[in-house]
Amino acid sequence: MSTAPKPPPLICFKWPWSPNPQPSTSPCGDLELPWLFKSIRTLAQGLLIAGDLPASASVGSGRGIRGQRRHTGPAAVEVDRGDAEQRTLAAALASGRPATVLEFYSPRCRLCASLQGLVRKLEDGAGGSAATFVLADAEDDRWLPELLHYDIRYVPCFVLLDKRGRALAKTGVPTSRQHVIAGLHHLLQIEQQSELEGNQSAPPS
Repeated sequence: MSTAPKPPPLICFKWPWSPNPQPSTSPCGDLELPWLFKSIRTLAQGLLIAGDLPASASVGSGRGIRGQRRHTGPAAVEVDRGDAEQRTLAAALASGRPATVLEFYSPRCRLCASLQGLVRKLEDGAGGSAATFVLADAEDDRWLPELLHYDIRYVPCFVLLDKRGRALAKTGVPTSRQHVIAGLHHLLQIEQQSELEGNQSAPPS
């Protein structure tokens, strides 16, 4: 008598304090900070000092990469969109905000498009979220290091990063819109719990 297959997980965990010197065999992939994130964060800190990146207030203003495109033609818009996504991630990592949610999507994914209204509400603080949302086009070669590092084989996929840029968890393989939304809400609960624990452990001013 065969047993029923396990349902797909809502989220995949990776605790930053868990030592893992061996290559990961988890179906969730390796969730440590990739080399490109480290270089982006270092570059962003320098650009913020030079005034070449938006201030942290604009990162969490609920617009994400919206409002940053220069409309000079379809090709230019696509180039600007990829550049804006990279710059938004750099600013988010350098801003010191408690968490960043990196959303891998595809322009051809109807499920991804159907989630944008919800993501905008969450960017505006709905549900008590203090996370910054950053879009990452999975079809853009500039995101290839992150796609390989996090083993992104499906979209939409949301990856939760702490304020140091380390990944804590990501949503599982999407089976329906409700499944993705449930996984996203679990990510935000982890973010809120981590922020609460961080505030409790912080020394009084």
